[in-house]
Amino acid sequence: MNVEQGNQTRVTPNQSLQTNAQSSLKGEARGVRRFLPFLGPAFIAAVAYIDPGNYATNIAAGSKYGYTLLWVILASNLMAVLIQMMSAKLGIATGKNLPEVCRDRFSKKTSFFLWVQAELVVMATDLAEFIGAALGLYLIFNIPMVTAALIAAIGSFAILELQRRGVRPLEAIITGMIFVVVIAFGIQVFYAQPEAGPMLAGMFTPRFEGVDSILLSAGMLGATVMPHAIYLHSALTQKRIVGKNEDERKRIFRFEIIDVVIAMLIAGAINASMLIVAAALFNKNGLNVEDLDVAFHQFDQLLGPTAAILFGVGLLSAGLSSSSVGTMSGDIIMQGYIRRRIPIYLRRFITMAPPLTIILMGINPTKALVMSQVVLSFGIAFALVPLILFTSNKKLMRSLVNKKLTTFIAWIIAALIIILNVFLLYQTLFG
Repeated sequence: MNVEQGNQTRVTPNQSLQTNAQSSLKGEARGVRRFLPFLGPAFIAAVAYIDPGNYATNIAAGSKYGYTLLWVILASNLMAVLIQMMSAKLGIATGKNLPEVCRDRFSKKTSFFLWVQAELVVMATDLAEFIGAALGLYLIFNIPMVTAALIAAIGSFAILELQRRGVRPLEAIITGMIFVVVIAFGIQVFYAQPEAGPMLAGMFTPRFEGVDSILLSAGMLGATVMPHAIYLHSALTQKRIVGKNEDERKRIFRFEIIDVVIAMLIAGAINASMLIVAAALFNKNGLNVEDLDVAFHQFDQLLGPTAAILFGVGLLSAGLSSSSVGTMSGDIIMQGYIRRRIPIYLRRFITMAPPLTIILMGINPTKALVMSQVVLSFGIAFALVPLILFTSNKKLMRSLVNKKLTTFIAWIIAALIIILNVFLLYQTLFG
């Protein structure tokens, strides 16, 4: 390991991006061209919101409870918009990412604790993502899971290599993989032909159906609001486009709001479509599908091989892209909290060890995915509480400090998440 001397992230913007951004800030660019230099960071962070863990929880929720828990996805996505805006704003205002600000303002013991729990969160994240990518290959090509896992490893390393080529190539490939998932589930929703009435009722009428539905909702929340995306987004904006004064920083943030809204709308639509397809097909036919391999085969039986292949392709694309993003987050977390960094490829090898072990032991991959989401839900508070504290600090944020209403809503979200996590822990241990 080596001590990190600077605050730079591994993904750095190129000169042409900076030039185009300055042109937009000065008002020289017009139309859509004004926004293009600022689009990208939220799309990379949004990958965390459509990882294979979402597949597992959303398919399970839709097949067991129909459209009932669709409102949880809507609520989680609205929370995600606010959270990612605050994370992006922290990077723009301070030039530092969330772990770096924590290190500056908390004691060494607190920073070390936050680093350890954040690394565990990243490991749980990578467990879901890597298993999901391997499962996608296994389902599409009917090859052994171990072989699929090795191919998935090669694919994730290839995506990480794009970091050496600058920020735009990485953003382009990640965005492209997101749209692969969009197309896959868009076609599946068309095939499934969901009922509009029950679907709208499920989206806008909050309710539960017993304790199990609350536990599943907590898992859905953990799969949607991702702790490592909170850390990552602040790093993606901290030095990407640097404002020379307060006025420029405010304009950069306004452009970033557009980036966040577009990316989160796409991520929310994907999550909703997962649950809608499961409700329209599995729940309607009395099928309680909790395993992704079972879902794949049921798609084949109910809609035909094309729908099944689309499901597998979407799972593979989500797994590969999100596993690379998880590795980037781990690199940022270590550098920020303890000023140390290990080679990113070594980190990738380390984080691949747990999912490879699970695959070799023959443990049910879908159950491993769902359990990883439970772990993730505990890490949200440790990222979210410091984020709210810092973005509410006038001295630190200056003109980009949270408005009082923003801070109030953010604390309500944090309290809700913490209460759900305590309930989830109690039910897991004593229920």
